[in-house]
Amino acid sequence: MSISAAPATLIHKGSGLQVVVGLGQSGLSVAHYLTEQGYRVAVTDNNSTPVLAEQLPAAVEIRQFGGIDSELLLQAARIIISPGISLATEAVAQARQANIPVVSDIQLFCEACSAPIVAITGSNAKSTVTTLVGQMAGDAGVQVGVGGNIGVPALNLLANKEMELAVLELSSFQLETVTNLGAQVATVLNMSPDHLDRHGDMLGYHQAKHRIFQGAKSVVVNREDALTRPLVADNLPRISVGIHAPDKGQYGLITDPDGQIYLARGTERLLSADKLLVKGRHNLLNAQAALALGELVGLPLESMLATLQQFTGLDHRCQFVASVTDIDYFNDSKGTNIGSTMAAVEGLGAVYAPKDGKLLLILGGQAKGQQFGELTPLINQYVSQVLIIGEDAKLIEQHLRDAELSGDVRLHQCQTLDNAFTCVQQVTDSSLSQVQAVLLSPACASFDQFSGYAERGEHFSQLVQQLMTSDTADS
Repeated sequence: MSISAAPATLIHKGSGLQVVVGLGQSGLSVAHYLTEQGYRVAVTDNNSTPVLAEQLPAAVEIRQFGGIDSELLLQAARIIISPGISLATEAVAQARQANIPVVSDIQLFCEACSAPIVAITGSNAKSTVTTLVGQMAGDAGVQVGVGGNIGVPALNLLANKEMELAVLELSSFQLETVTNLGAQVATVLNMSPDHLDRHGDMLGYHQAKHRIFQGAKSVVVNREDALTRPLVADNLPRISVGIHAPDKGQYGLITDPDGQIYLARGTERLLSADKLLVKGRHNLLNAQAALALGELVGLPLESMLATLQQFTGLDHRCQFVASVTDIDYFNDSKGTNIGSTMAAVEGLGAVYAPKDGKLLLILGGQAKGQQFGELTPLINQYVSQVLIIGEDAKLIEQHLRDAELSGDVRLHQCQTLDNAFTCVQQVTDSSLSQVQAVLLSPACASFDQFSGYAERGEHFSQLVQQLMTSDTADS
């Protein structure tokens, strides 16, 4: 294809063509950023009519839609690829073979950003920790930008010339094209199988995630997950987090003889766990991670602890909805993989177990090729009832039964959330019920019955509200 000449005013960065592959929010931010920098920019997307095309700068004259244009990519000086586009895409793979650099918006951001960067990834909880660190920084009076995989494209943060700290949530898709990130502090919160269809296997996934540590000036490590430990120099400042009593200078949990749990740094008790609005042991780990990240960028401890006590968590992430007839309802619809659901079951289960309480777990949707038998040990320990919904419900039940599910755990095929709530009422009305909490943590995608995890979570919350209304009417 022919490439039209750009206006002379736009060529002061050289005539090397910058090709943006994929016109989502991050692709749009790249097109605006590079145009403002004076580069000649082209955009290509698989969609024949990308929704955001009308928001492109007028200077972007080359717009190749309806398929990723391999000819265009081979004329690029640099390709900036959107996270949703795989490096294995034929046109992209050809360009890489021709030694054309392929980078992400995150690479551009890191090269341009003068503020220290807090870089956060993990299979689960990265949005929670990113938001929390951002709030801690803001409450401490720091001019902070929060973005990346969390909704605001990283490059958009550069508009704030006063930014003193950047807090980035980074996905494995974003990281696989990043080199030498150079974060002030970096962490992999946890690792469990996810996106293996993209990365090939757990090794590929692990390698993508661990690119976050390249050039890092300090690191935060989860002692409970060996896969989070980075291969970095021993003299690099590091702080670890975990569920047991910590060593000097590290974060952990101290449990008193009466069962009271405290967030701790070394031997110092920082905060009683019951002062947190977010519940579950996994959230105690998230709180520690945020404190450790904040410490390594110089945030004051007292201020961080004050923020922590006000933090209500994120929508659809182990979110407390309401208590109805002494049973607590939690919306963890964002739990779309087994690792996330395991964290929620273990985290909440440990809260109710000392009171001889059990969870009722709602599972199911689209299984994404996962092995649900991995959930069985935690279900046996903390759950008395499992309600299964969605198109892969029968498969999930088979996996659980094949993995030596305890005879004390009852399984119910419910197909839909509405049916599940009918079952919830039947189960909890029994005087023999040990259920003290109902947890929606499906471990599955939602697209068989909903537009996404958010709609599924909202429907769950609506059903809880209906229960509350019905309970009020009955009383």
